[in-house]
Amino acid sequence: MKLPVCKYGDPILRKKGALVTEVTPELRQLIADMFETMEAHHGVGLAAQQIGQALQLTVIDIRPIEDRPSTLELDGKPADPKSIMPLVLLNPVVKPVGAPEAGSEGCLSFPKLYGEIERPESVDVTATNDKGETLSFRCGGLLARCVQHEVDHLHGILFIDRMDRATKEDLKLDLDDLQAATKAALKRKK
Repeated sequence: MKLPVCKYGDPILRKKGALVTEVTPELRQLIADMFETMEAHHGVGLAAQQIGQALQLTVIDIRPIEDRPSTLELDGKPADPKSIMPLVLLNPVVKPVGAPEAGSEGCLSFPKLYGEIERPESVDVTATNDKGETLSFRCGGLLARCVQHEVDHLHGILFIDRMDRATKEDLKLDLDDLQAATKAALKRKK
């Protein structure tokens, strides 16, 4: 089922997610709904906060993006990043291993807004998947950027928090409009 995506201005986006301690049938359904929602919005990642759930859960699928390469290492050996897609990360921990690099990012919670964000080019990731198995891998390129963006969401950090002042200033009117529209919509729901 396609779920509504929470937009900038919704307080849930600033909530740190609770650890996921058990993979239940309800959690599996939520994961399926998150993938459906992400695909419907043409995204490559979606965090639980973006659909109104403060959990340490994100889904990722970079396969639709052809023009931004990714790298993957499993057990220290190069692997095809598509081999682990679609990806479910529960309680992920990310450690930077590459030098910072600027790259364009957008976010489903900020429709049509993009900015250059500096992030480590590669990261080590440890998480649990939806089968309860531990995952450990090193990734780079788009996959590393996506993982870091989504893990930030799980801690209440938004991509605008990582923007330099000039970029954020350029987007200020759009951000203010989006935040005001979201707050008005939330008030109408009450």
